[in-house]
Amino acid sequence: MFRVGFVQFSPRRQDVQSNIQQLENLLDGVKADLLVLPELANSGYLYAKASTLEPYAEPGDGSGPFLGALRSIASQVGGLLIVGFAENSSRGLYNSAVALNGDGMIQIYRKIHLFSGEKSLFLSGERGLNIFTFRGVKIGMMICFDWIFPEAARTLALKGAQIIVHPSNLVLPHCQAAMRIRSLENGVFSITANRHGSESLGRTSLKFTGRSQIIDPHGDCLADAPEAGDFVQLVDIEPNDAQNKLITPRNDLFSDRHPEMYSHE
Repeated sequence: MFRVGFVQFSPRRQDVQSNIQQLENLLDGVKADLLVLPELANSGYLYAKASTLEPYAEPGDGSGPFLGALRSIASQVGGLLIVGFAENSSRGLYNSAVALNGDGMIQIYRKIHLFSGEKSLFLSGERGLNIFTFRGVKIGMMICFDWIFPEAARTLALKGAQIIVHPSNLVLPHCQAAMRIRSLENGVFSITANRHGSESLGRTSLKFTGRSQIIDPHGDCLADAPEAGDFVQLVDIEPNDAQNKLITPRNDLFSDRHPEMYSHE
């Protein structure tokens, strides 16, 4: 079995140390193979422009304070953490997620589909959608608004992902239901780690939907959180359940596809 979970909390804007402390407190004594944390967990969400966010961003090599602290937490957890963070690179800022453990960085995904005001802060990710293997389990990353583009989850599934991890700062109402469909239509586990709470900046106010969840390959919910409050939820799964793509004895999710019929040109 493979123990997985999500961490739902409310990152504070412009307060990296507070966010580190919150996570240290929430994960004290927690043991898991894989934990998923929200999007932009280091920085909070609302910023007027990239220059005001940049002091709270850090490089993806693990040399900054937030990812350095997360490596230490991962060592205590004894497994892999997937966490969203504001990444500072030579080209500019990215809304990124990193897979890391106590030994270091394993993979970084840069968000492709930027939502609303994110387009004023971040570059769109250019590295594509890829998977990696941890303890024999194939994992793919996407971030928040990627959910509304079914091609994102399908690409990861076709590349062999057994678990799709989904750090999020969700404000639209339909994602949790849609992610059940993403799991069902691809025959994979999915873990959405959302934040809760609200943020305001100028005339913009956002309320985040919470309701983090773990979904199995049949689209059934294995664990979820309410809309408000900090929560850590763990479940044991059998990742190889995601290898079975049969819908009926004569129907397979992938081999029954007809890509040649799906062209929009």
